Amino acid sequence: MTILILEDDAGLSHGIELALESADRTFLRCQTVAAATAELRQHDPDLFLLDINLPDGSGLDFCARLRAAGHNAPVLMLTVNDTELDLVTGLASGADDYVTKPFSLAVLRARVDALLRRGHYSNVARIDGFRFDFEAQRFEKDGRPIELPKTEARLLRALFTHPGRTMTRQRLSRLVWPNGAEYVDPNALSVAVRRLRNLLEDEPSRPRHIKTVHGIGYKWVGGI
Repeated sequence: MTILILEDDAGLSHGIELALESADRTFLRCQTVAAATAELRQHDPDLFLLDINLPDGSGLDFCARLRAAGHNAPVLMLTVNDTELDLVTGLASGADDYVTKPFSLAVLRARVDALLRRGHYSNVARIDGFRFDFEAQRFEKDGRPIELPKTEARLLRALFTHPGRTMTRQRLSRLVWPNGAEYVDPNALSVAVRRLRNLLEDEPSRPRHIKTVHGIGYKWVGGI
């Protein structure tokens, strides 16, 4: 599980990481919007912690761009003001929760844990006769179970959670085989796409959902 922290105070950012640390979590610590944007080219975080006032922009604007780009992971805002206007503005930008500085790290951890649990429940999606439960790794088509190997399940999640967005071959490879943990030959992604189409599409040679963007990568056509 990956958590991106966008906070320009390096000491506070480190303290947040220590408070949230656990064996199943990795952290991306960024001090600017530009750095966080660069991280998104290589990673797909499960949760975002965003400061509002940053050297090169606003966490609120960054949150709004996340939602516009199709990122649906939970977002928790870090703010120095808890007025009603700030709360409304934050929620309107797509944030799920917020904490006011100075805050208790124990309270922050409780909020983060709650958001991550909520995110797990939202991992169940239904569309066009499909039912995808990414947390339980259970997949169905027209009420019938589909057995997806680990690689194809990762590929489906990477495409499905970014509907309409072209995912480059390079980014898909990083998401399907994270941290280079498994050997990947140049044709592995093409093979995984073909297998996934055979499992999901009515006509794999004329796919309705998993489209090829020639010379770039693939995209999922349809909503969530």
